[in-house]
Amino acid sequence: MEGALTARDRVGIQDFVLLDETTETAFLSNLNKRFSKDLIYTYIGTLLVSVNPYKELDIYNRKQMDIYMGVNFFELPPHIYALADNAYHTMLTEFNNHFILISGESGAGKTEASKKILQYYAISCPSTTLLNTVRDKMLKSNPVLEAFGNAKTLKNDNSSRFGKYMDIQFDSQGDAVGGHILNYLLEKSRVVHQNHGERNFHIFYQLVEGGEDDLLHQLGLERDSLHYNYLTQGECAIVFSINDKNDWKTVKNALQVIDHLFGIVASVLHLGNVQFDSDSKGQALLNNNAETKYLNPTKIRCKRVKIPFTIDHAIYARDALAKAIYGLTFTWLVNRINGSMENKDSSRKTVIGLLDIYGFEVFYVNSFEQFCINYCNEKLQQLFIQLTLKAEQEEYEAENIEWEPVQFFNNKIICDLVEEKHRGIISILDEECLRPGDATDLTFLERLEEKMGNHPHFVTHKLADKMTRKTLERGDFRLLHYAGEVTYCVVGFLDKNNDLLYRNIKDVINSSLTVSSLSHMDLTDELLGIMTLMLCPCFGNMMESFEFHPFLGHIITGQFDEALIRHQVKYLGLMEHLRVRRAGFAYRRKYEVFLKRYKPLCPATWPHWRGMPADGVEELVQHLGYLPNEYKMGRTKIFIRHPRTLYATEDAYEKCKHELGESTRLQAKYKGYKAKGEFRKQKEAATKIETCWRGVQARKERERRAWAVKVIKRFIKGYMTRGQAKTTDNSEYLAFVRQNYLNRLKEKLPKTVLDKTSWQAPPAVLAETSEILRKLHYRLMVRKYVRGIAPQKKAQLQLKLVTSSIFKGKKDTYPHSVAQPFVDTRISISVSNLTDGMIVFHITCEDPKEKGDLVMQCDHLFEFLTKLSVIANKQSAIKVVQGSIKIEIQAGKESAVDFSTGQEPMVYKAKNGHLMVVS
Repeated sequence: MEGALTARDRVGIQDFVLLDETTETAFLSNLNKRFSKDLIYTYIGTLLVSVNPYKELDIYNRKQMDIYMGVNFFELPPHIYALADNAYHTMLTEFNNHFILISGESGAGKTEASKKILQYYAISCPSTTLLNTVRDKMLKSNPVLEAFGNAKTLKNDNSSRFGKYMDIQFDSQGDAVGGHILNYLLEKSRVVHQNHGERNFHIFYQLVEGGEDDLLHQLGLERDSLHYNYLTQGECAIVFSINDKNDWKTVKNALQVIDHLFGIVASVLHLGNVQFDSDSKGQALLNNNAETKYLNPTKIRCKRVKIPFTIDHAIYARDALAKAIYGLTFTWLVNRINGSMENKDSSRKTVIGLLDIYGFEVFYVNSFEQFCINYCNEKLQQLFIQLTLKAEQEEYEAENIEWEPVQFFNNKIICDLVEEKHRGIISILDEECLRPGDATDLTFLERLEEKMGNHPHFVTHKLADKMTRKTLERGDFRLLHYAGEVTYCVVGFLDKNNDLLYRNIKDVINSSLTVSSLSHMDLTDELLGIMTLMLCPCFGNMMESFEFHPFLGHIITGQFDEALIRHQVKYLGLMEHLRVRRAGFAYRRKYEVFLKRYKPLCPATWPHWRGMPADGVEELVQHLGYLPNEYKMGRTKIFIRHPRTLYATEDAYEKCKHELGESTRLQAKYKGYKAKGEFRKQKEAATKIETCWRGVQARKERERRAWAVKVIKRFIKGYMTRGQAKTTDNSEYLAFVRQNYLNRLKEKLPKTVLDKTSWQAPPAVLAETSEILRKLHYRLMVRKYVRGIAPQKKAQLQLKLVTSSIFKGKKDTYPHSVAQPFVDTRISISVSNLTDGMIVFHITCEDPKEKGDLVMQCDHLFEFLTKLSVIANKQSAIKVVQGSIKIEIQAGKESAVDFSTGQEPMVYKAKNGHLMVVS
């Protein structure tokens, strides 16, 4: 915050709350000024606004993470790491749940923002195996969820077509212990229809373009996206900016369950290519096209029931089935991911949730999907305005500051228009879906006109005035949202709200699940249900589960196209939020923080204030001349109403800092002069001490040299008399000789029993001692060697001993074999269960040149093998085999001996290369 004040003319204001004017023009100007310097983050209080730069910025590295760890929220420039860190530490302090809402239009970077937050927690939280597991699975699930839940739209090549809520569960120590993902509002209609310039979900194109040839052949697919009706509705199946083949590799590597899952994806494509003809009565007939054989009709175990459908009904049933299968498959994927991250501990946990949701959508044609998405955003707008007001009011109450009512647009009237029981649009839509008779989208529109004809936020072609009527089709209705007007086309509203499967289709699926690929995915119960777009319960349950706090992040996209930015500022409700934050006081800080920064401005508080911080702040602001209506003193904070008051204080601080700098330089010069005089005194004292010390050292050196001369003299005399009997002159020398020999011997003792030559030659005085030591050392080495022999090695040596008694001096090749270890042949024996006399000896061999297994015939098979097993004491080595015995001809080359019965015994080489034995 303070950094923004000192550099406000260069990089704008880091918190919009401190703008002099709370106008849209001032808002956009500040945003543009910061964006031009690659400062993409700006605060509105605790709300973070981000402008997508569409280029890489070096602000997400480990160094940046370390800077923001455990720092006060406003102490450093705005950053998504500050938001994440504040949520984490507040959660630990208060031990309650928090969530971060990330909203914005398609392509704004919402999913990337959630990844950055997860990566920050992975580094900043205490590192545990559980944290790494949760973190890795959340991050690695992204390619799979994006493949099955993202698609190319007109605005974004990788647009999320589903809402995603992720939470990380923490224990009281702040360790991550689990995670969960909630998906909702999957745009299933995209499976069967796409607008011009858009594509189906990525996974279809990835499978067709990147799948291996064997897999495509198995699934009955062609490597051509244009071949499939469900992939060509938007007329852009091939997009050069998307590499489906590479994306396929990423998705396949991330998935453990492959075959069954892709079989379902393929079945959806085949369903889309199923065509219908009409008979003479106008009833639909199934074509005998090639696609039907891949839908496994032979596996369906149920009675054939003929229900007359028109072609339109048949197409509707086909598409409804495709959407249901795909929707349930997506739900199953999310459940599998959740199962791998499930927290098994039932003790209380706190969570930080990340809500990555569609932004407000306004297209050329807006249908049921946009209606649900925009209603969701309407509710979110209502929620965070209420939470902001609540937080402001609670802070004022806690600080004993009088609360002043805030005037803002309350969008409750729009929410009620959509959700009110028995009168809202959703209730009327549900009633029309259940009403007997020929209910259509147009009859639904008529009911809307009857129920809410006078509503100020609702208009249709029939209800509009002459000028407005020109902008509305007869099948349209228009809602005036908080973000602006949106026109919705009612065509498809009833079908999409119902999203029904005909009962006979569900029965067929039920009977086929026991043998179809879906049964392998535990989808039986789910597929029998009816998937409906029920936004309210899903979102409502989530709201009840958490105590929300306004750590909100809004994403704005674009290369600062002012018209586009202005539109997004409006539909994200940023100006409303700013006005709520600015309704009371623009700036509030704890007394300690305010006093620490600005205490140089008042003689009474500089350089130290000894009293209470609140009294010091009061003394300071009185000295600065604050008027009574410019500030309020709370229990723990000072509240400043206008930014200009704070700016004046900050300018005074900058001037004071400069003056303090001048006095500091004078002090430095004086201190330098004093230090030089002190240095000269210390240098003179050091010189005197050094002279005395050198004298002491010289006397010690003279004594040391005299002692050395005496030692050398005695050594020379001892050397000259070393061959004589021990005397006073040579006793020290002989002791030296003994010690020196023993030291050399210790460093170079023989390491192996077979080393007979490296023993150190002794001096004459130690000849007898050396021989005794040599024998002791070799006995010790032999003892260690014997004790260290492994049982397997001992058995080898025992065998070598037997071999020696049999062959030594009798066979020429015996000496060469002594050093070679015995080869462990691990012979096993196989015989067939028939009446033949064939025996196969399986012999392990490693050299390809060696012969492999031995096959022989013996008339006395039972006697031979019985005696052999008794001698070897290995009855388990003999196996009786039925049908065929595998043999190894050479190392790595296998064959087999096949056994059968016939009219006469025979042994011959069969056509398959095996040895055939007929008994």
